[in-house]
Amino acid sequence: MGWGERIHHAAGKLHGRAEESAGEATSNDRLKARGKARQVGADLRQAGEKIKGALRKR
Repeated sequence: MGWGERIHHAAGKLHGRAEESAGEATSNDRLKARGKARQVGADLRQAGEKIKGALRKR
């Protein structure tokens, strides 16, 4: 996984946390859910990139 991809996925996770926090502050359930989904998506992409990297080393 390249540095650009790592930064991109970390930024997506950070954006999701901010969105979720904003949803909690405003009692907006849709915004909270969208932020949580963005975090989960970023985690899955990071995991996929780690697996690809591990398979490339073999």
